[in-house]
Amino acid sequence: MIELKTDGELAAMRTAGQVVAAVLAAVEQAAAVGVRLLDLDEVARGVLAGRGAKSSFLHYLPAFAPTPFPAVICASVNDAVVHGIPDNTRLADGDLVSIDFGANIDGWHGDAAVSFVVGEPRSADLALIATARRALDAAIATMLPGERLGDIAHAVGAIGRAAGYGIPADFGGHGIGRAMHEAPAVPNEGTPGRGLRLRAGMVLAIEPMFHAGGRDDYRMAGNGWALHTLDGSRAAHVEHTVAITDNGPRVLTLP
Repeated sequence: MIELKTDGELAAMRTAGQVVAAVLAAVEQAAAVGVRLLDLDEVARGVLAGRGAKSSFLHYLPAFAPTPFPAVICASVNDAVVHGIPDNTRLADGDLVSIDFGANIDGWHGDAAVSFVVGEPRSADLALIATARRALDAAIATMLPGERLGDIAHAVGAIGRAAGYGIPADFGGHGIGRAMHEAPAVPNEGTPGRGLRLRAGMVLAIEPMFHAGGRDDYRMAGNGWALHTLDGSRAAHVEHTVAITDNGPRVLTLP
């Protein structure tokens, strides 16, 4: 069942979204050559505590995972697409980093992700990240009452494919609200004009994921969580939590 949120519930989700934005900004600012991924997780925990919020990710156990997630951020580096577990790995010059984060305040969740480069960037990495962001913006622009879920999916996929990037078929966006993952699933490719009709009050997390090498296939890390491109090419992942309203899409995870 898809729950339509009231204006008051959207305001509560916006509060959670502001915490998400603050954490992502703090983590990106802290990320530098030589910094451990675990250090970035500690930065996120500090902001959470300061804002009186809870992690949406810590101890989360979806059906595909063998163990609960042990951190508050997903930290995916270079060929890791999503769900990277922070560890003692130190960031190196030129690393492409994707940070995914969710926060929960008073039972309402927000979820967003950013990708960035530490140190001296490769032009190809900057183009990959910029394309993912452009796909996210294009998808958000379609989120109007009366449009279809396929319009969102098509907006993401068309931009990724035009750039020659791969797209992991089994992972994408999702509904969000009282739970971090709610119906419906939001794929990153689809047919415009098809699928569930969008209604005011729906809230969706939209998250383009692109593989630079052009292949869609991936492998699962031994920990059962992190997804890696099969060809070892780099990946980018960006995300916002967005409400569909009669006045147009409202991004709840902006600063």
